[in-house]
Amino acid sequence: MFTSFDRTVLANSALLLNGLSITAYTCAIAFLLAVFLGLATCMLRLYVAALRPLAIAYIEFCRATPIFVQLLWVNYVWPTLLGFPRTAEGAGIIALALQSSGYLAETFRSGIQGFPRGQYEAALALGISRPTIALRIVAPQVLLMMAPAVVNQMAVVVKSSTLVSVIAIPDLMYEALRIVDQWLEPTAILTTAALLYFLVIFTISTCAERIATRFRTRFGLPVTG
Repeated sequence: MFTSFDRTVLANSALLLNGLSITAYTCAIAFLLAVFLGLATCMLRLYVAALRPLAIAYIEFCRATPIFVQLLWVNYVWPTLLGFPRTAEGAGIIALALQSSGYLAETFRSGIQGFPRGQYEAALALGISRPTIALRIVAPQVLLMMAPAVVNQMAVVVKSSTLVSVIAIPDLMYEALRIVDQWLEPTAILTTAALLYFLVIFTISTCAERIATRFRTRFGLPVTG
């Protein structure tokens, strides 16, 4: 076991770390793009009646299409039809962002619609300005209401990124499988890959929880957990 670990993991640590960095970069950009697309789609659905059917169709398509299909579709079909993306990395980022944007759009919609309207009207009655209401009353509660689902979607992006190896993006999973093919000893290398993914997702969850706690304390909201 230790010999296998030395040969497959330690000897290829540079490859694994490089793959991990590509995974982190791909997931970070994909998630930021997903947040932008999801928020834009949510706003269109809620406040632009003429484009509401198009926004709903986009959300349902993104949520109902498997990520594996989206990866192949964006990587092989989009360049022919749209002229982009021109790299596999770009295709992976777009595909991951598309699927997550559909779920995030619904998360944002439920957060906005779930805010108690009475609080907004009461603040107006007290003479508080609309910008102050938005920043001090609405935003903190809505953000904290949406936070668990948003963090969960970030974790989903990381998990889904394990599939970008099918379009030859040299991420962590791609490098791990390549080492397995070379040595035909999957135990140590795949266990290491699993632990690295666990550490990434655990770190995301832990940091998000700490930020949420500080956020609640700052705005005088009850601290949960």
